[in-house]
Amino acid sequence: MSIAKSFSLAQERYAGLGVDVEHALKTLATIPISLHCWQGDDVGGFENAGGALGNGLAVTGNYPGKARTPDELRADLDKSLSLIPGKHRLNLHAFYGEFGGKKVDRDAIEPKHFANWIAWAKKNGLGLDFNPTCFSHPKAADGFTLSNADKGVRKFWIEHCIRSREIGAAMGKALGKTCVTNVWIPDGYKDTPADRVGPRARLAESLDAVFKKAISPKLNLDAVEPKLFGIGSESFVVGSHEFYMGYAVSRKKLLTLDAGHYHPTEGIADKISSVLQFMPEILLHVSRGVRWDSDHVVILNDDLLAIAREIAVNGYTNRVHIGLDYFDASINRVAAWTIGTRNMIRALLIALLETPLIRTAEASGDLTTRLALQEEAKTLPFGAVWDQYCEQQGVPVGEHWLTEVKGYEKTVLSKR
Repeated sequence: MSIAKSFSLAQERYAGLGVDVEHALKTLATIPISLHCWQGDDVGGFENAGGALGNGLAVTGNYPGKARTPDELRADLDKSLSLIPGKHRLNLHAFYGEFGGKKVDRDAIEPKHFANWIAWAKKNGLGLDFNPTCFSHPKAADGFTLSNADKGVRKFWIEHCIRSREIGAAMGKALGKTCVTNVWIPDGYKDTPADRVGPRARLAESLDAVFKKAISPKLNLDAVEPKLFGIGSESFVVGSHEFYMGYAVSRKKLLTLDAGHYHPTEGIADKISSVLQFMPEILLHVSRGVRWDSDHVVILNDDLLAIAREIAVNGYTNRVHIGLDYFDASINRVAAWTIGTRNMIRALLIALLETPLIRTAEASGDLTTRLALQEEAKTLPFGAVWDQYCEQQGVPVGEHWLTEVKGYEKTVLSKR
């Protein structure tokens, strides 16, 4: 059966449930996903060739074809974006700047070091997001950055974060698309600390210094990201969920919810409507933790569907910034981007196709109908609608994108 015929039948089926499929597709096309640059080179960056990662981060695998230069990374992104329906964004870390072979420490980075990224984004009609890189650096070797007991070390990282905000604002201005600059730090202890108060007081003071200068929200939005634990910070993380929740609300910043930063059985979907009662916008880092924050490629599982539903059904598409955050070097990196991003978009489509009859049943107290319709929805023909969307957006339908990735691997990646 043709894509058009399958779509027509699916559209008729959904219409019987009160769903306007065309409206759902138009809405979907307006929701950008921020791809994470670090999937393409295993969180290596371009400060030092072959530099160690460390500071609570680890990437497993050594699949051939890793991007070694900014141009290679942009080429890989171009290929992946050509396989993903819709117009999206790129999330950059500070150590992905282009420094012309010169040693530029992180407290000296400037917008000019990201000029090529801005030009590339402008050419492709993309927005950019940004992150200070508070890891893989000698001044983060003891596991502490903004909360470090050493005032000089704190000053270094404060300056780095200040400059990162300025770079984010420059990106927003150049592209006419607001940049979200997200602060995550690895600070914490492997074993039980004697003092939990001091580091958190220092972190709050440092963040206040970072955010002291007002920047137009049309250019840059600030976000702060909590974590439950990490490698080397299993017993104590300074920037916990409670810390950043309080900080974000009191300082009017975005709270970042990372799908892998909580207990293994704790999903972030339920948190979305809670935190949005008290703040206008939030940032998501969509990942897939397995047992711990292991950042696996996003798949179309219940966790992802729940996240997408909370965003779409509650009308939060303009209040939730969706970014991806995983790194898998055990498979083709371009495929990892493509699989994860297509799944995020597919989950949003499924949510946008939810029949309003489910909420109507709940509102009337008919919980039997609510459950029945929720279960029946699982076998509705959303696949036909997804295929139509890919066709409309000019990207491969179904698994045919994989043929292009395999071809790219043969002609480009295998020669690196």
